[in-house]
Amino acid sequence: MKKSLCVVLLLLVLFNICPFKVQAASDLLENAKAGLLMEVGSGTVIYEKNINEKLAVASMTKMMGMILVMEALEDGSLRLDEKVKASKNAAGMGGSQIWLEEGEEITVLDLIKGIMMASANDGIVCMAERIGGSEKNFVEMMNKKAKELGLKNTHFVNPTGLDEDNHYSTAYDMAIIARELLKHEDILKYTSIYEDYLRKGTNREFWLVNTNKLIASYQGADGLKTGMTDNAGYCMAVTAKRNGMRLLAVVLGESEGKVRNKETAELLDYGFNLYEATTIKKKGEVLGNIKIDKANVKDIEIIAGSDVTILKKKSDKDKEYKSSVELNSLKLPINKGDTVGKLIIRDQVGNKIDEVVITVGTDIKKDNYFNIFLKLLKSMIQGELF
Repeated sequence: MKKSLCVVLLLLVLFNICPFKVQAASDLLENAKAGLLMEVGSGTVIYEKNINEKLAVASMTKMMGMILVMEALEDGSLRLDEKVKASKNAAGMGGSQIWLEEGEEITVLDLIKGIMMASANDGIVCMAERIGGSEKNFVEMMNKKAKELGLKNTHFVNPTGLDEDNHYSTAYDMAIIARELLKHEDILKYTSIYEDYLRKGTNREFWLVNTNKLIASYQGADGLKTGMTDNAGYCMAVTAKRNGMRLLAVVLGESEGKVRNKETAELLDYGFNLYEATTIKKKGEVLGNIKIDKANVKDIEIIAGSDVTILKKKSDKDKEYKSSVELNSLKLPINKGDTVGKLIIRDQVGNKIDEVVITVGTDIKKDNYFNIFLKLLKSMIQGELF
């Protein structure tokens, strides 16, 4: 009897120490000015608080700059091993920095690590001058990209996120920027590093520790960006992946770093405990074939431009979904990778669940006149024209 009582008491103690608790939505982000939780694959917002309130966002600003950096790497106009010379302007940036010296040459790879791990203001300005020709031009590129993404409540004055008038964004816009950055999958190679060295093998080695402490303490976390200024408070955008589902938490305006980390982790826990995502179409998967008049390819494969993801609560039963393809007005030639339309996923009652762009897997050109003539002739012989 005593033994059984001891076992029961031991179990009670263990359950008190390690409770399984799902945070109530009403208890989330109690101290934050704004925030949201998004499932990245579908873009579905799971939780929100003041998501359209314009706020200072500190170094989370650098996510927009890094979209431009990743695009430059992917189009070949920038290389990871390229060395960039630091200007007096870049070297003079205050706040978080990697202590660039005027005239110093540093690789793009080291700059990216410095920007994403240590939030280096001197690093992002150095990259801004390399890509935009000047810091001012780069900021204009950032604002142009914001418009392209459909962001109506974001405006940048600098690439660093340092406090300035008319420099603002929102939790929702920051989530859209972060989701766009995550489309450049290589970014996670750098944001997932907890500690590293810059200028390896030189007498100016610099030890980096990621400002995103959840990288080391939260299961599945592998990015993305923190921020802190007097006006912005403590902010962060954190992404984590478990069981094939990637979540993104954005938190703005916390009073302390520890509170920011705790409430961000609770927000992610809420999503992972209650939701699950299923990928029904993979990026690059062939969706079907189309025909384009006068094209040099008879059956043209259309391809999913990104994963198609269905998000549902774990408590929900399996549901049926319908997909439909909407093609753009197409004109030849069409290059491999060009957007030709979109795939739309809807639930049984017609609500849109997800939407992804459709591309083509090969270059398509206008057929030459001789081949067109032969096709017409063949159709006439087979009686297809009459």
